Amino acid sequence: LEINTLAILPLIAKPHHPRSIEAATKYFLTQAAASALILFSSMTNAWHTGQWDITQLTCPTSCLILTAAIAMKLGLVPFHFWFPEVLQGCSLTTGLLLSTAMKLPPITLLYMTSQSLNHTPMVIMAILSAALGGWMGLNQTQTRKILAFSSVSHLGWMSIILIYSPKLAMLNFYLYVLITAAVFLTLNSIKTLNLSTLMTTWAKTPALSAMLMLTLLSLAGLPPLTGFLPKWLIIQELTKQDMAPAAVIMALLSLLSLFFYLRLAYCATITLPP
Repeated sequence: LEINTLAILPLIAKPHHPRSIEAATKYFLTQAAASALILFSSMTNAWHTGQWDITQLTCPTSCLILTAAIAMKLGLVPFHFWFPEVLQGCSLTTGLLLSTAMKLPPITLLYMTSQSLNHTPMVIMAILSAALGGWMGLNQTQTRKILAFSSVSHLGWMSIILIYSPKLAMLNFYLYVLITAAVFLTLNSIKTLNLSTLMTTWAKTPALSAMLMLTLLSLAGLPPLTGFLPKWLIIQELTKQDMAPAAVIMALLSLLSLFFYLRLAYCATITLPP
């Protein structure tokens, strides 16, 4: 995890700009704090049970601390504040790395410990992530911040299902990485950082804009596009686990993020400048 953090720092700080240096500092501080918390939780567990195996967290305190630390690493909701700021401070390609590759190690840790995790905090954090990811994204005009909040709400979907069906969470993660990579790379090739430059792209690259619209709707999870599949399976699995109210809340909260994806999509394709 530490090598992972230290490897991305020069990439964040590469544009010689105060904002990118600030983003690198914020990223480093949160990740270092989260790593320290992970060490602390494993030490507490070893102190209580006498063994260092992370897959058998029997001590509730250390389990809770580990959940909080990984949530901090991922940017789940009570600890999400650093993520949009950091993403806003770095380039689009680094942003792509931050919201995909950097999420893999913490998610793998959650996947390994998913049997011994406490359900209540995970579900609460998941629902809050979906809610805040939707709400905070509504007001943004910067594409990187919109994508950051969309990442937060997708992480909510992953963490609510992780306790019941870890394989589904991984499927959701892989599809999310694929679709987000498409969005980031498209935005990178048409050099858009905010909605007003996105409006001029239809005149320059109509085909790419049409593809961007489809990719964004897929990210929002509209059938018959790919992004609908994990949402459908997750809602089905939650209903099987007698979690129908949570499933309903998650489905309604995804409407919030659908709203700002639609706004991105119609800025890209339907609005003509000026």
